[in-house]
Amino acid sequence: MKKYVVRLTDNERRHCHGLLRKGFCAATRRTRAAILLKADADGPGWSDERISEALDCVVATVENIRKRFVLEGFEAALERKKQAHPSRQRKLDGRGEAHLIALACGDPPEGRECWTLKLLAGRLVQLEIVDSISDQTVRRTLKKTRSSPTCASAG
Repeated sequence: MKKYVVRLTDNERRHCHGLLRKGFCAATRRTRAAILLKADADGPGWSDERISEALDCVVATVENIRKRFVLEGFEAALERKKQAHPSRQRKLDGRGEAHLIALACGDPPEGRECWTLKLLAGRLVQLEIVDSISDQTVRRTLKKTRSSPTCASAG
């Protein structure tokens, strides 16, 4: 007998069917919805092995979705599991990003026509906003703002 038995409500079942019929939906979310529908004890009640074969995924995935549904609920089973401990702390928090954007939008250093990514990174360290930062982190942060205050040929 299964330790984690999936029993979907009518609303949950409709939601899963809707995800499978939807034109645009993340593939993992669609697969998870299909797993829940196939594992439903009040529906087909397929075995984990049969579900994994039909949906071309490993048995552990089916077991994990089943377990997360029972322990954490319907939405948790459909969503990607959040990391308990992110692997790396962010270099720039919201305050740091605001400083970077203000710096990049301001006047470039004397003798320069415009800011470069390396100059911005160096200035953030100089202002003690961060201990160290790469120019690529600066680039990714500025890219999120959809603005490009640096020179086109900046490096």
